[in-house]
Amino acid sequence: MKNLFFALLIVSISISCTTNKMSYEDEIKLVQYELNLQYADAEESPLTEEDLKTFKALEFFEIDKKYRVEATFELTPNTPIFEMPTTTERLPLYRKYGIARFSLNGKKIELSLYQSQSLLTDIEYEDYLFLPFNDASNGTTSYGGGRFLDLKIPSEDSKTIVIDFNKAYNPYCAYNGKYSCPIPPSENTIPIEILAGVKAYGKHH
Repeated sequence: MKNLFFALLIVSISISCTTNKMSYEDEIKLVQYELNLQYADAEESPLTEEDLKTFKALEFFEIDKKYRVEATFELTPNTPIFEMPTTTERLPLYRKYGIARFSLNGKKIELSLYQSQSLLTDIEYEDYLFLPFNDASNGTTSYGGGRFLDLKIPSEDSKTIVIDFNKAYNPYCAYNGKYSCPIPPSENTIPIEILAGVKAYGKHH
């Protein structure tokens, strides 16, 4: 019974994919399904043993395509490597790789995209960019410690990058205090509510 929700959802998505091209909503539902599957798996889940026993599914904001934005992308070459603060004494090394600029709900927004120095030698993640952010929903409908997005480095001649907040997820600290999580830099504070992606988890606001 615990995995009935996941089974029904993937069957629904699979039928949609075989009958026509996957819609944007189905694409996001698949991302959500995979995240729920990970969190339901005791070997991969960040949940505490206690929470895992009753876990059914994460809560998500309604899928809204307006939160998928095409931002202008500016490289920031030769920026210094820095230690990103975390919820513990751990200080992972990052470099500001670029700046994304876009407008949303009438506000001009600028966000920094970071490159993890520890992942540069990992073939699977060598084109990975990290976007931690805070927004005006923190501590109410979304987790108070901010949320994260994973992006891919755009092609060399690209001047834009797609940022899809419907794929925003919580740091593991939102579920379990044993983890060490990056704290979004103040420059990545969005002055409006981003009502997309994963919501706050239960009592962990």
